[in-house]
Amino acid sequence: MAEARGEWHPDILGDGFAQRTLPLGADDEGEVVATLVRAMPNPGERLFGAWRDLDVLYVHGWSDYFFQTGLARFFTDRGARFHALDLRKYGRSIRPGQTRGYVAALDVYDADIEAALEAMGTEAHGRRLVLLGHSTGGLTLTLWAARHPGRAQALVLNSPWLELQLGPLGRQALAPILNARARIDPLGTHPAVDLGFYTRAQREVGTLPDSPDGWRPERGFPTHPGWLAAVVAGHARVASGIDAGCPALVLLSARSTSALSWSDAMRHTDSVLVVDDIARAATRIARTVTIDRIDGALHDVFLSDPEARDAAYAGLERWMGWLA
Repeated sequence: MAEARGEWHPDILGDGFAQRTLPLGADDEGEVVATLVRAMPNPGERLFGAWRDLDVLYVHGWSDYFFQTGLARFFTDRGARFHALDLRKYGRSIRPGQTRGYVAALDVYDADIEAALEAMGTEAHGRRLVLLGHSTGGLTLTLWAARHPGRAQALVLNSPWLELQLGPLGRQALAPILNARARIDPLGTHPAVDLGFYTRAQREVGTLPDSPDGWRPERGFPTHPGWLAAVVAGHARVASGIDAGCPALVLLSARSTSALSWSDAMRHTDSVLVVDDIARAATRIARTVTIDRIDGALHDVFLSDPEARDAAYAGLERWMGWLA
């Protein structure tokens, strides 16, 4: 597909979806871009929908990109303009020779988010902004909102990665080692810890479409010390207590399952994060936080089986009632 910078053109998701390349300069691996995907409400919903003055900005998780068309249509069917951001070095934004997903600080994504908001025209047109983040994207948006109070009117987090899987004590013990490695060998390799079970669970549930080559590998991207140190620094900021400056909804599975070996329970639980630790960490991100635990949900609650997925959407619509 030919790239048209600064212009909207058809997206791989097909009818109703368009994408726009957002140039972000260059780093030591070459050209850097982000990619904004949008879906717009139909004319009737745009004029009369309950959420007609809302702009939604979605940010994906690790080893991921935006493909959740049902999530977009949930918002556009109610009048909101939906946008999703493939961050630099992810999905639509990957360029040859780049280390996929790599940044040495999560604050780097401020440039991606600002470019997206400018392209969306949210503030220029006086629309209200809802931030919607999954997993690592949830951590990224939470930290961004805390650094930019008042920019967003609501923060919705889908299984946000707010704490390391080792828990607070494990994170504190590991941080000095990670920071030392990040200084010496930021792009070094880590042992593979993703055994592909989460991908298998989504495939068995039937909610994971085929992805373009390399955009969402079965066992995730390789991880590197510089990137993991950046994530752990983000966790430490959350643990110290921050204020996203707006009400927050945190959607989580009711239970976690260890990812060390396959079990059928993985089709109905979070096999990526320790959800009890995430729930505790979530109480430190804003003055008003609602935590909704979804029975039977996967790590991405909106990719769960129909019963859990419907419960997640119902909880989201119920919580967002105050924005109508």
